Amino acid sequence: MAKPTLAPQSQGLDPRLYCDYARLVRLQAQAESFSLLPHLKAGSVLSGRHNSLFRGRGLNFEELRHYQLGDDIRNLDWKVTMRTGKPHVRSYTEEKDRNVIVCVDQRSAMFFASTEVMKSVVAAEVAAMCGWRVLKDGDRVGFVIASDSALYHSKAQRSQNDLLAQLKRLSQANQRLNVDSLDADRVTFSKWIELIKRMKLKQSTVIFISDWRDCEEHHLDHLKQLQQHNDVLAVMVSDPLEQSLPQDLAKVKWVIGDGRYQLNLDSKAKVDAASASLVEKAQLQRQSLAQLMAIKKLPHIEIDTTGDHITQFQKLVGGR
Repeated sequence: MAKPTLAPQSQGLDPRLYCDYARLVRLQAQAESFSLLPHLKAGSVLSGRHNSLFRGRGLNFEELRHYQLGDDIRNLDWKVTMRTGKPHVRSYTEEKDRNVIVCVDQRSAMFFASTEVMKSVVAAEVAAMCGWRVLKDGDRVGFVIASDSALYHSKAQRSQNDLLAQLKRLSQANQRLNVDSLDADRVTFSKWIELIKRMKLKQSTVIFISDWRDCEEHHLDHLKQLQQHNDVLAVMVSDPLEQSLPQDLAKVKWVIGDGRYQLNLDSKAKVDAASASLVEKAQLQRQSLAQLMAIKKLPHIEIDTTGDHITQFQKLVGGR
């Protein structure tokens, strides 16, 4: 269980552009308004938890024993009962904890916003809030941080000190981003997926927070495989300008670029073509992620850069 933490001093950064360590620590308070634990069916021995999307701690088989007065008849083992002529029940114990891995994108494409808050800030704050929620539930949390220069990962632990260390690393990765940032070859989505595969996760909850810009079909195939033995939640951070372009953009003759290539949007035809391409790409991303989520009957979760991302995420994961 996470203990209240004294927040460190703020660095005085513009919160729309960067998140500082103090802000990520203060988000501990926001973790009270949603839950990552499942709501089990009425009558279950573990019922009464909060409503949630995710797999909870599972049940471990403990022993097969004679039926005793008060035992739930739904736990009767009929095969053994018929064979021995005496009623037997299976008893279970609840797993003590589960592992949650928060994968958060802090690469160069995340340093963008056309409204209020950079995508990188949105992703970092949602990741921090998830980390605090996991500790409050008494579970283990680890991070995989994709920065513009390296991939960092930590083993899932039930440790507030370790979470604070990961939040400090996350804030540092966030603050290194700027308009001149370029991603190293070792931080592509393929490298990110390879790292996750090497972790050999089983019965874990994996939360991916990204704009999914460079996620391709074969990457999704790997995530579908991961989904078979884990609960994978894909969180898309999007910006309105990445979905479609304003119709009057040709009048101002915008020149857009990614640090390597430029596109001159000086005519309505160019703007319409670019906008149609963005719309098509966004729709394909949503469809692909929705299919991935459908494996475990989870919803597609999308949050934006309007500054309301904390509330958006809380509501989408069943906040209360």
